[in-house]
Formats: sequence, structure tokens, C-alpha cells
Amino acid sequence: MNKIEAFNTYRKKMNDRMMAAPNNKIMKRIYSLDTLTYEPGALDSKTKEMLGLVASMVLKCDDCIYYHLEKCNELGVTTDEIMEIFGVANLVGGTIVIPHTRRALEFWDELQKEQD
Repeated sequence: MNKIEAFNTYRKKMNDRMMAAPNNKIMKRIYSLDTLTYEPGALDSKTKEMLGLVASMVLKCDDCIYYHLEKCNELGVTTDEIMEIFGVANLVGGTIVIPHTRRALEFWDELQKEQD
């Protein structure tokens, strides 16, 4: 199983587990809000996903980074755009973001291989 499959399998398993828990109104609302946030509005979905990627990198959340990389890939973000996003994230977040950028680039490369 490659990195993308492993991430998606685990994410789905644990999301399903969380959503199945009784009295889980708060988490369900958070997930709903997350979904609504990335729908097109004054900003299109592609721009919102790129913003989400920068924020996730600055916050150093690899799961979030992988999620936004997949969405960016689905929405047609190019490798050149990804590299600029990485630059913004590292400028804003500082050099502590570099290890996350390495892993993000590795994940992005796998996404690109799947398209070929």
C-alpha cells in the first residue's frame, strides 16, 4: 500500500469511527462546517484549498497537509503553484516548516505519479 492509499484508508476508518460515536453532535457540526468552508463563494474552491494548505503547513499538521494536497491535485493546482504555496508557508511559518515541506513534496510527487 502506498502512502496515499495508507493515508486515505486510515482517515476513512477513523472518520467513520468518530461519526458513528453516540452523542457526537459537535464533531458532526465541525465536519459540516469544514465541508461548507471550501465550497465556492467570493473565493473559488481552488483558492480556498491553497489557503488551507498554507495554513496546514504553518500549523505543522501532516494529515491536513496531505488532505489539502489531494484536494489541490483534484482541482488542477500545478506543481509550479504548489512550489509557490510551499514558499509562502515557509516564509510565514519559518524554517520549522521545512520538514513538513519535504513530506508534502514527497506526497505531491506520489499524487503526480498516479496521474501519469
